[in-house]
Amino acid sequence: MNQESISPLAAGRNVKIVTDSASDLLALSHIPFASVPMKIITDKKEYVDNDRLSVERMVAELKAYNGRSSTACPNTGEWLNAFGDAEEIYCVTITGTLSGSYNSALSAKEIYENEHPERKVFVLNSLSAAAEIRLALERLEELILSGLAFEDVCKAITAYNQKTGLVFMLASMHNFANNGRVSPMVAKFAGLMGIRVVGKASAKGDLEPTDKCKGQPKALSTMVKRMIDNGYNGGRVLIAHCFNQEGATALKQLIKQSFPTARITVYPCRGLCSFYAEDGGVLVGFEKVGAQA
Repeated sequence: MNQESISPLAAGRNVKIVTDSASDLLALSHIPFASVPMKIITDKKEYVDNDRLSVERMVAELKAYNGRSSTACPNTGEWLNAFGDAEEIYCVTITGTLSGSYNSALSAKEIYENEHPERKVFVLNSLSAAAEIRLALERLEELILSGLAFEDVCKAITAYNQKTGLVFMLASMHNFANNGRVSPMVAKFAGLMGIRVVGKASAKGDLEPTDKCKGQPKALSTMVKRMIDNGYNGGRVLIAHCFNQEGATALKQLIKQSFPTARITVYPCRGLCSFYAEDGGVLVGFEKVGAQA
């Protein structure tokens, strides 16, 4: 089916998809889109996660930095600016357990709908980050282009988000030590021993470590196992990596061994996800059984 022939824009619907930069996405093909930047903050510098950010420089500078670091979510005004003058707005945010982005988007929705009672804003807490958010955004575009009404798109994307998952591998915990999430001693020990931490996004939106693996090959095979344990059976896969093309490619090959027809896309992380994944990290979003039902 020709997507452009059924575009809601051509039919007169003023639609926009908006997300925060935890999605790693800067544009969509057929629907107006905006990414509201998160910020990575140190005592020396603030990094704005937009299309002008040099992720390579940021990662290198953070690697050499030993002070406190943190992140900041978009404020309500930034979300409102991203909404523009759209009449139907669909937002997807990073998990609310990791950031205040979801609450800021909800505040913007309330203000926008009060100012424009005839317009509609939907805000989805992805309960995840990175590649799983991107899956939701790409599916949102498909649903809107199919011609579904606003309420039906909201129901369908909520159901879809419950049928996707995220697993991750960390090769470094330097930034986690700098922002107080783990002790510097634990982070240093893991790095010296070549430990890779494998984890997943929980149903509540927490990013939970599940395994400690010695070396990347073991970690990658563990990731595939965790995907299958959490309902993967050959659906769509997005693999985001922080300067680890080799590991991402090896993971793609491992998935293909068990699921030869799987559609898999590999791409580099942008700013915020590189801050959390760190150099060598890999983040995988995947569809579970029944995701496209």
